[in-house]
Amino acid sequence: MTPAELALYIDHTLLAPEATRADLQKLCDEAATFAVAAICVSPSLLPLGSIQLPVTIATACVVGFPSGAHYPLIKATEAQQAYEHGANEIDMVLNLGNVRSENWGGVRDDISAVRMAIPDAVILKVIIESAVLTDAEIVQCCTIAVDAGVQFVKTSTGFHKAGGATTKAVQLMRQTVGPNIGVKASGGIRSFSDAMAMIDAGASRIGASATAAILAGAREAMHK
Repeated sequence: MTPAELALYIDHTLLAPEATRADLQKLCDEAATFAVAAICVSPSLLPLGSIQLPVTIATACVVGFPSGAHYPLIKATEAQQAYEHGANEIDMVLNLGNVRSENWGGVRDDISAVRMAIPDAVILKVIIESAVLTDAEIVQCCTIAVDAGVQFVKTSTGFHKAGGATTKAVQLMRQTVGPNIGVKASGGIRSFSDAMAMIDAGASRIGASATAAILAGAREAMHK
């Protein structure tokens, strides 16, 4: 895979709580240089305003981040506002308390509230925090998410102490959702080998802040 091909898998990410408009400008400049699939930012960094981003690069915004322990109405409102401020992709965190207590109706309602708050054309990714869950819980979350109309399931926020993406989780998620739903691997992906392992496992997107290092690794691999 060439660096340019790999870049089209990447959501170039800035989710540090202390991120500034200057950091956002740097992110967008890098995204344009790398020609990535999307940027992924916190709600308070939108709208981009005077910051320019090529039309080929999507703007993703996190919702209910990072805990997911928000009222569905709050997540829905946050998603709607993010869309109105220029986001065309939404990465929402589901309520893990509902998952661990097997409140599957609550899981569905949580996702559905966000799905109904934004146009169908807006891509919805659901973060399941796979490192916290059993295999059975991962399967159930992914199944419900697909039924609720999402376009992607996503491994992790990258903020949970349990860890981030694993190839095992990505494989299970891909197996569960089939070929037509996206799987985004995120959390702890810092190198070319990390990214390729996730893609080989079935990921169709990579969430990363280490995009420069990942693409540098891809260039090195091409010259070996």
